Order: sequence, then structure tokens, then C-alpha cells
Amino acid sequence: MKIKHILLTTTLAMTLSVSAQKDELKTLKKIYAKEIPSATDMQEYKAAIAKLETSATEEGDKIYTNFYKCMTPILEITALGKNVTQMQLANAFTPKAIENLATGLNATLDYEKKSGKKIYTDDILETITSYKPEVVNLAVALSNAKRYNEAADVLNSLYLLDKKDTDKLFYSASLYVNGKDYDKALKGYEELKRLNYSGEATLYFATNKASKQEEQFGNANERDLFIKSGSHEKPRDEKVPSKRGEIYKNVALILMEQGKTNEAKSAITEARKENPNDDSLILTEADLYLKLNDFDTYKSLVNEALAKNPNNADLVFNLGVISGNAKKIDEAKAYYKRAIEIDSKYFNAYLNLSELMLRGDDKYVDEMNKLGTSEKDNKRYEVLKAERNKNFNEILPYLEKAVELEPSNEAAKKTLLSVYNALEMTDKYKALKAKL
Repeated sequence: MKIKHILLTTTLAMTLSVSAQKDELKTLKKIYAKEIPSATDMQEYKAAIAKLETSATEEGDKIYTNFYKCMTPILEITALGKNVTQMQLANAFTPKAIENLATGLNATLDYEKKSGKKIYTDDILETITSYKPEVVNLAVALSNAKRYNEAADVLNSLYLLDKKDTDKLFYSASLYVNGKDYDKALKGYEELKRLNYSGEATLYFATNKASKQEEQFGNANERDLFIKSGSHEKPRDEKVPSKRGEIYKNVALILMEQGKTNEAKSAITEARKENPNDDSLILTEADLYLKLNDFDTYKSLVNEALAKNPNNADLVFNLGVISGNAKKIDEAKAYYKRAIEIDSKYFNAYLNLSELMLRGDDKYVDEMNKLGTSEKDNKRYEVLKAERNKNFNEILPYLEKAVELEPSNEAAKKTLLSVYNALEMTDKYKALKAKL
């Protein structure tokens, strides 16, 4: 009888515990369903979670306890009503909270798919769609504050929430590179390679007649509907080029940073085999061998790139960038001039060529500042001034063309202003100064 009594007591205790768990889950469900929970609701909500975390035993109870817990930041924001500040959003949606949200929501989605009972699946998908813009803004703010790894964690969590959004994984990996967390960056890039991600896309724009602002649309059909309705005009398409070259380039650079030169070479070789038509990879490989001071292989790859696309202005421009970074100034100038010959409206080629030609100005200024007031020094000063002005006059047409092509570009205008000033072109200086 004694044994039976003990068993009966134990069974009763277990029943009471399970009953309590069910009551707490009901409490959470009830508060979660409220349109705007109160401060008291939130206290009760957190208390119920704390109890369930130590007492939940069944798989479903554990899953939903974690679901309610990871959704706490969203309920806290909802409880604040419509007047939520950016600071409050940032405090609620910390990188760790978003990571927990991704883990908890994905676990719930998987469980409901397995059980066949879609209790919160639709709500989760709606939540992801609703809050994604806010979370992206948080990532941008963190990146602007140079908190690159935190920004990367946020974007990586967004990818985990919606694995169709592979762009978030790409930008996450790129931010990890900026934050020098190379292991996480490499993991992201390897996942992108496995997914055969390219990032190629077409963006669709049109100008809102009322606001005069250009707006982006999800697809051409959506944009065309607004054009036909008369609310928008000036449709414009913008091609987003393949990011594969950048992915493989960064993988190679990370491997080189880690002292894995042979693996870096293999990564580029593999990339070119899998993507034979992606010409950006030739530049990536050329850049790699340039960093390894293997100039023969570098020149061979440059010639290969030009042989394939002698009239590809982007390709020639990129070769100019590579050569400029390697301080091969004359070679870089030739590439930029060739890019301009191919495309007379290539703004960046004009700007980069001007910057290259201005690099030599320091040597004139340094020597001129060191000269004294003797007759010999004065003569030398005039020689240097003439050489400097000759250089400025050579730069001038490229800079003026750059400003003509993009009159709103501040960097181009300020550089042109300094050249006008140096050449004592007072009228042009004043006219341009008035536009700044």
C-alpha cells in the first residue's frame, strides 16, 4: 500500500506540473494575441517564460516556450505603440536578439512543418516581412558606426530567417571582411559558392510625378502598372553585375591573409573552371598574382582579358584600377585613356585618370616649399611652377569632362576647383565655387 501511495503522489505531482505548464502556455498565447500588450502583460509574459524554461519537458512545449521568448523584443516594441523611437528599436533589436529570433522562429517553422499543425507559421512569415526593413536599417546604422561585425551578425540572422534572401548573406560576409572576422566571412562566401550565387539582377525605377523622386519597383510589370496609371514617368532599368568575381576575390584574399597562398590560387582556378564566362574572375586572378609579385603571370592574365574583350570599357577600366593600386602609373593612365576612347561618357575613367595625374603634384609642392629667395632658387621655382602648370593643363580637360558628366559629384567639383585656383583661372573658379 505504501508503494502505491508514493506512486500515486508522484503521478499527482507530475499532473499538477503539466497542468501548470499548460496554464502558462495559455497565458503566453493570450498575451501574444493582444494587439497592444500592457506593461503588466509584459511582466506576466516574461514571468511565464521564466517558469516554462525550467519546467517544460515535451518537445512542443520547449519549442513554443522558445518561440514566445524570442518574440519578446517584438512584443515590447508593440507595447510602446506608434511612437517608437529609433533608439528604442535599436535597444530591442540587438544583434543577439535578432540571432535568437532567427533560431527560435526557424525551429518553430520546422516543428510545425513536421507536426503538420501550422499554428504560427503564417504569423512568423508575416513578422519577418514586416520587421525586415527595420532590421536592415539597424544593420546600416551599425555599419555606418563601423561596428561591422555586429552589422554582419544582423544581416546573417536575416538570411537565416529567410534563406531565399541570399543578398543578405553576401553583404553579411562582406561586412565580416571589413570587421576582420575572416573565419565567418569565409563561411559565408563558401555558402554563397555552394548556392551558386551570382547576385546578378535588374532593378526597375520610375519617377513619381507628385514627389519628383525616383522610386524602385519589385519587377517590370509592377513598375509598368504605375506608368500606365499616370502616377509615374521616366522608367529606367539598371543592371546589377555578377558578384562572383568579388566573392572569389575575397576568398582568395582571406586565404592569403591567413598565409594559405596555394589555397588562394586553387580557389581562383576553381572559380574560373566553374564560371568560364565570368570575365571579372580574370581580373581577380590577375590581382592575386600582382599581390604575389608574379608579374609575368599578371601580364599574361591582363593580355588574356584584353584579348577576350578589347572593347569592354569596364574591363579596361578595372585593369586601370589594378595597375593604379600597384603604382604602375603609366600603365594605369593608358588603360583609363583607352576606356575613355571606348566610352566617351565613362565618368569614373575621367575622375581616376585625373587623380593619377594629380599624384605627381606633391613632388612639385615639396620642392617649391624648400626653396629660398636666391636668384638660383627663384629660377628653379619658375621652372617647377611651369612644369606644375603644364601638368594641371593636361588634367584640366579630363576634370572638366567629369564635372560635365556628373555635375552633382562633389569630389570632382572640388578637385576641379583646386586646379582652377592653381592655374589662377579666376572667372571659372568663381563660377564653379558658386555652384558648391
